[in-house]
Amino acid sequence: TGTGSRGELQVPEVAANHTLAFKCIECNEDAVELHRDYRNGILKITICKSCAKPVDKYIEYDPVIILIDAILCKIQAFRHILFNTDIKIHWKLCIFCLLCEAYLRWSQLQGSEVTSDPADIIRYTKEWDFYGMFALAALELAVYCVGVFAVLWPVQWLYGSSVEVIPLLKALLLSCYGKVLLIPAVIWEHDYSPLCFRLIRLFVLTSNTQAIRVILNCRRRLSIIAVFGGLLLETYVSNGLQKLQLNSHDYLPDLYT
Repeated sequence: TGTGSRGELQVPEVAANHTLAFKCIECNEDAVELHRDYRNGILKITICKSCAKPVDKYIEYDPVIILIDAILCKIQAFRHILFNTDIKIHWKLCIFCLLCEAYLRWSQLQGSEVTSDPADIIRYTKEWDFYGMFALAALELAVYCVGVFAVLWPVQWLYGSSVEVIPLLKALLLSCYGKVLLIPAVIWEHDYSPLCFRLIRLFVLTSNTQAIRVILNCRRRLSIIAVFGGLLLETYVSNGLQKLQLNSHDYLPDLYT
């Protein structure tokens, strides 16, 4: 559907019975439409009845501006992306982010000969360790999501509300987009690379926090606690897997020589 914007983001269509399919990016109130078409190419942005502001000003913005606001973790940009656009790339983005993380872990393996040539990424795919790191990253992401849900479910139950799994999972996967920054951080390696990796991790966790806050319309404190719970469970499982790997090297040395 046309929205009069210059962007490529698709706006979901409203059903004939005027189902409340959108959200006001300012106050989070439900809205029937984002704009009204008066024909002859004349479009008028819908004004929210609750806050008297445009329901979604981003429908007229360039995608680059929307991305910048999302990087700045503005709640309005997150609401626009998660509620008022029909984005279906979350699984593809998730796989790509996992590949980025697997590449980082593979490059940090002791004894791996890593160069700064981007063409070597093709060679890396022939390494079984690369696929092992991908599986490990996928497992840790799954554990992290389970930890987030484990914190949110009882809290939401106490408040008499429910957690919608699909929208929240989609929001978590989309908000992990910061992991793509791992690739340039590895390729252009320098003395501050470890600091860059930590900052990227912090950025991803901050984006996750904002995504949870938007989907559940909850306070920042709850979203931070949920992210911390997921991170704690992920760290526990990761340490357990590392110990298991070390033990396997000790008991089965012939398999690793």
